[in-house]
Amino acid sequence: MSGALKVVAVCGSLQRPSRTLALVEAVLERLAQRLPLQVRLLELAEIGPALAGVLQRDKLPAAVAEQIAAIEGAELLIAASPVYRASYTGLFKHLFDFVQHDALKNRPVLLAASGGSERHALMIEHQLRPLFGFFQALSLPLGVYASESDFDDYQLLNPALHERIERALDPLDALFAKRFRQAAGTSRAVPETQR
Repeated sequence: MSGALKVVAVCGSLQRPSRTLALVEAVLERLAQRLPLQVRLLELAEIGPALAGVLQRDKLPAAVAEQIAAIEGAELLIAASPVYRASYTGLFKHLFDFVQHDALKNRPVLLAASGGSERHALMIEHQLRPLFGFFQALSLPLGVYASESDFDDYQLLNPALHERIERALDPLDALFAKRFRQAAGTSRAVPETQR
């Protein structure tokens, strides 16, 4: 889709199926109702084995290097991880260790996480936000956290969480207002060049 927003969604879960992946898919679904998207979904469950033993960027397998280049070239990044030991997964951090330190500067990033209970919800503020602060990314003000009770068989069912996703996405409307204009009578944004 020409003119679509290039979105890269990173799912830090090492398993499939995954509540974190279900959360990422719910965010992407809501975002697609607002803006035309070109989505690349990067799942650590798929690339983890090829990434795990690599210590230098020039030694990365081509498929993994391509994923990192996609992260660096994204116009919007969705970064999501399950909570492990009060933080994001080790491979999630290892992946971002290969991202150029200035590649995400001023890039909007939606932060998301999933965990067993609400007691892990602050992981977004205490772990994810500082990581993307290092990159000087524009982390959206509201992160999205989902606990086990928000799901039934990997389906996100909690209406309050769907509302939180909407509120988390709200700043993107202003961020991309110049590029995308609301089409008359539709809920999907249209690139200015197609008006």
